[in-house]
Amino acid sequence: MDLFDYMRQHNMKKESPLASRLRPTRIEDVIGQKHILGEDKLLYRAIKADKISSVIFYGPPGTGKTTLARVIASTTSSEFIQLNATTSGKKDMVDAVTAAKDTMGMYGRKTILFIDEIHRFNKAQQDYLLPYVEDGTVILIGATTENPYFEVNSALISRSIVFELLPLSKEEIEILIDRAFSDKENGLGAYNAVIEDDAREFIADMANGDARTALNAIELGVLTTSPGPDGVIHIDLDTASECIQRRVIKYDKDGDNHYDIISAFIKSMRGSDPDAAVYYLARMIYAGEDIKFIARRIMICASEDVGNADPMALVVAVNAAKAVEMLGLPEARITLSQAATYVACAPKSNSCIMAIDEALETVRRTPTAPIPPYLRDAHYKGSKELGRGIGYKYAHDYPHHWVDQQYLPDELADRRFYRPGDEGYEKNIKEHFKDIGK
Repeated sequence: MDLFDYMRQHNMKKESPLASRLRPTRIEDVIGQKHILGEDKLLYRAIKADKISSVIFYGPPGTGKTTLARVIASTTSSEFIQLNATTSGKKDMVDAVTAAKDTMGMYGRKTILFIDEIHRFNKAQQDYLLPYVEDGTVILIGATTENPYFEVNSALISRSIVFELLPLSKEEIEILIDRAFSDKENGLGAYNAVIEDDAREFIADMANGDARTALNAIELGVLTTSPGPDGVIHIDLDTASECIQRRVIKYDKDGDNHYDIISAFIKSMRGSDPDAAVYYLARMIYAGEDIKFIARRIMICASEDVGNADPMALVVAVNAAKAVEMLGLPEARITLSQAATYVACAPKSNSCIMAIDEALETVRRTPTAPIPPYLRDAHYKGSKELGRGIGYKYAHDYPHHWVDQQYLPDELADRRFYRPGDEGYEKNIKEHFKDIGK
């Protein structure tokens, strides 16, 4: 490293954001993630013993993925190379592998290759790493906000240990905020600034588990607030609310969080909890989810989980979907809320889905059974001569518009697929079947 590189790195460290300056270099200083960093946990022991193997850190932004990589970099005796998949390409990986081979050959030392945003690499780029991870030329540390089981090659996954990082708790973020205000070397301690208790609590709550968001907010507040008459910069609740305009919503329409929220939404409707249903609906709308997608999920739930217990649920859901296309936001939020709460409050039955799934399985597993002759079409030429339609009993000619007649093929004559439940309108269906002797 020459003088210019040294000065550039020194200046970058001074001018870098607070969240970057405050990154710890010791594992003991890392806040949160005790489920993987407790003293009895594998990752903690591996870092302390400098026996790290290939790992992938997966979690939302601001949970410490890069921080953990930096901690490993500062504690390992191995060489450490860092790449970012958003700006690096194949040549950068080739150079990194070449350097790792040289380090191993000349000094007998391993190389840790940290790739931030590893999901940004395409399949071919990820495949390039496989043989070098396999033979130990590099120890891979990947960081990703996307579910690695979807976005990272399964071959790399099988050669790595996946550690999921969780959003920080409100209390953990408050600890980070206090650390930032007291740290005079890397934090805000040199600014003679203080933060009021309610402002600290507000920022910690609004950050929604993202440490970077909280630290960026307090840095902005300190740098843009003039000292008071006492010469101290006071970060109060009003200043805090200006620095975080609104709660950070963890929602990625292309990622697994998208599926988590829609899953919670559907399960809340299925579980007859209208309050939870509108809450998850609000999170999706707030985050910009496609309202037509939401409407389709409500329609599915109306059939799958309500069914004939309340046939009007599907009517409401289908009409809501049509209305959503005609209205758009913001009015469509009301229509979606009406449909979601109706479906959530409706009596529940999954008899329809059980019926069709069992019937499909029967069709798949059994030979195609002949249709009884009297049920076949009797209108085409020669049908009567073949016995088609002969003996068919027209239901409307009998009391209650029902007649005892076998409709299933002989091989399945006694099978039952649709079993009405005891909830809502299906109870009436069940009673009707009893009345007619079915």
